[in-house]
Amino acid sequence: MAEPPPLPPDAETAPGLRKIIHVDMDAFFASVEQRDDPSLKGKPVAVGGAGGRGVVAAASYEARTFGVRSAMPSVTAQRLCPDLIFVRPRFDAYKEASRQIRRVFEHYTPIIEPLSLDEAYLDVTEDRLGIGSATRIATLIRQEIRAKTRLTASAGVSYNKFLAKLASDQNKPDGLCVIRPGEVAQFVAGLPIRRFHGVGPKAEERMQKLGIATGADLAAKDIAFLRQHFGSMADYLFRAARGIDLRPVAAHRVRKSVGGERTFSEDIGSGGALRDTLETIIDIVWERIEAAGAKGRTVTLKMKFTDFQIMTRATSLPDFVSGKEEFGTLARALLEAELPLRGPIRLMGLTLSGLEGAEDDKPARDEAQLRLL
Repeated sequence: MAEPPPLPPDAETAPGLRKIIHVDMDAFFASVEQRDDPSLKGKPVAVGGAGGRGVVAAASYEARTFGVRSAMPSVTAQRLCPDLIFVRPRFDAYKEASRQIRRVFEHYTPIIEPLSLDEAYLDVTEDRLGIGSATRIATLIRQEIRAKTRLTASAGVSYNKFLAKLASDQNKPDGLCVIRPGEVAQFVAGLPIRRFHGVGPKAEERMQKLGIATGADLAAKDIAFLRQHFGSMADYLFRAARGIDLRPVAAHRVRKSVGGERTFSEDIGSGGALRDTLETIIDIVWERIEAAGAKGRTVTLKMKFTDFQIMTRATSLPDFVSGKEEFGTLARALLEAELPLRGPIRLMGLTLSGLEGAEDDKPARDEAQLRLL
């Protein structure tokens, strides 16, 4: 696949190019807690369970400066930050804030693809107010979110979803970044390989051994080399290194599943830690299920071992899962049936599938490979 010729820097206004914004709230769960409890302002906050087997679901930026991250065991987080304050999740508060943010988006465009409560893609190629500039719209959206929710958002603007997502991460927190077509090659070339979505610590280590440390190094490898070393991920890496992403913002996409997964900062293997981690994932995934209004019949548990072998276990019901309690009961049963595990795991995930109205055809190849959610 040949790289398309670069477009001029003002090509945001050129016919045929999309104008895409990716909006990502800053430390959303923790920021809501700090907003609602002024005593937490400016302090390191972790949303999740404290104690020996608790897990961090989200961390404030003050906590992140100490190295605290989501999916980290609470004992590790407390060791890194002795003054860390733990608060229990309040998903009703997060969902209400998310509804306010969604109404802000709808003021500017009907083409919105939510990824979770705190982030979404927007296509503003034809915006409702006739503003015309995606950069101006992103600025107005961030201002309106701050005014109506007292929360900050970061935004990325570009002509495709992959680049807009990268841009929203660039100037966090409370930042805006625009990647114009003429700037893509230089921007992507300078990125550390870890910034490419889907490249985790182990994949980064493997790439480093192959001499791939930046986007420029990745772009220098041909597709045959990438397929030899990275299998099904090769096509995505080849396109990503060139800033190519043809996926539209799918405002009315028929979802085939709703789920989430967490990669741990430290591998876990004990039954207690696994059970506590599962409880956190149940909370997070069920919140996404409710936000999507999804009803499904099949619950799938996914675990990735330290050797990168993946194990999935699923159970299906004749009728839709009735609620969070039944969803949690099914997920726990899947885990208990596998304990003790053959070894520690580095990732755990849950998915609800067999959704009402879901089509039988396979998801688009790009969507399956990129997996940016």
